[in-house]
Amino acid sequence: MISTTYKSTRTDTRTFRFSEALLQGLAEDGGLFIPESIPNLPANWREQTTFEELGYLVLKNWLGDEVPEAALRDLVQDALNFPVPLVSLKNSPYLGENVAVLELTHGPTLSFKDFGARTMARLMSYFLTQKKQNLTILVATSGDTGSAVADGFSGQDGIEVILLYPKGQVSPVQEMQLVVARTGVRAFAVEGTFDDCQRMVKEAFLDPNLAHLPLSSANSINIGRLLPQSLYYVWAYLQMKQPIINFCVPSGNLGNLTGGLFACEGGLPVNQFVVAHNANDFFPAYLGTHTEDYKPSVRTLSNAMDVGVPSNFERLKALFTPQGLNDRLWGTSVNDQETLETMQRIYHETGYTACPHTAVGLEAVHRYRNETGDQTPIIVLSTAHPAKFPEVVEQALQHATPPAEALEILRTKPMTHNTLAPTLEALRDVLLSK
Repeated sequence: MISTTYKSTRTDTRTFRFSEALLQGLAEDGGLFIPESIPNLPANWREQTTFEELGYLVLKNWLGDEVPEAALRDLVQDALNFPVPLVSLKNSPYLGENVAVLELTHGPTLSFKDFGARTMARLMSYFLTQKKQNLTILVATSGDTGSAVADGFSGQDGIEVILLYPKGQVSPVQEMQLVVARTGVRAFAVEGTFDDCQRMVKEAFLDPNLAHLPLSSANSINIGRLLPQSLYYVWAYLQMKQPIINFCVPSGNLGNLTGGLFACEGGLPVNQFVVAHNANDFFPAYLGTHTEDYKPSVRTLSNAMDVGVPSNFERLKALFTPQGLNDRLWGTSVNDQETLETMQRIYHETGYTACPHTAVGLEAVHRYRNETGDQTPIIVLSTAHPAKFPEVVEQALQHATPPAEALEILRTKPMTHNTLAPTLEALRDVLLSK
């Protein structure tokens, strides 16, 4: 079986194997890697009863012969060894019938980023071991990506992680997850915004002064993060037991949405994607006007989605026409007050405690159904555990969230605190001083 080949979003004069795109992270011309074609879901995907086996079969169609079957099966089972439950939200007049939440919050860092980061870390380690090479991973995070990458990559042979996050713009729990001491990981609080962090990473890849260093990325800039994220869309469809469904995706950098579109283009019966943003509304605005009106990111209660310039928009433009995006997507923007009101409303109607990101998605479902009249069964991706946002949950619900064991364990571990100016020069000094 031949693996899918990849090209840059900016030039298509050269193709790459998956291992090359994975380890390189960003194309040499500054573009992002996209598949030349999206493989169909495996013929027997509807028959699968475990998430790990489904993940193995789907990834095998993407990777072909680049990873031996036994090694790939072991890798997926090690990476995705936690539950992925679908929770039905009944008795909610606000949302209507046939609404469910897919909880992607049961991995070690309690966010959906665990799926991509853990799988990607093991794939990278496999290829680096084969090549006898080392690699430095640069990561920009607005909240959950960094801790998932730090946890997923820590201790992997031949890999060091440099983690950048915006100082003072992540929740206290998220910061604890970022700065806990881990083997092979260095975290830096950048004195700027997430967009500064993301810009610094991109500039480092293109800096001739760093060309001799083996650098790659592990956030959704890297195609290796997106393929595992397509898996839970397929699993959710199987659990919903409906012939066709909608998905609602709380969105920031648009990587999670891109993974869902990969699954849909591969044959998953999806009617519509509802794209739910917070006040950082570039993409919903684009869907309405097809005008690229970028703005600086603003801080919100759903901080992991605080992205002003979403990287994966470049992928979406390369893969779909503007009309093609409008045919598949419906978008909206939800402000902080509406987020709190939705958290409160859904809790009182159903007893379900949603994190602020998930609440943005739930409010988007209400708006979509009211505006379009489409009552197709819909699954909202729950992207982070509410215990990661105790201040916001208490503000909305007037009571504390139950503790999460994974967070309580972290509180007992040593922490490291480093700050960094929001410049390429500052990051260059870190990379060259190893």
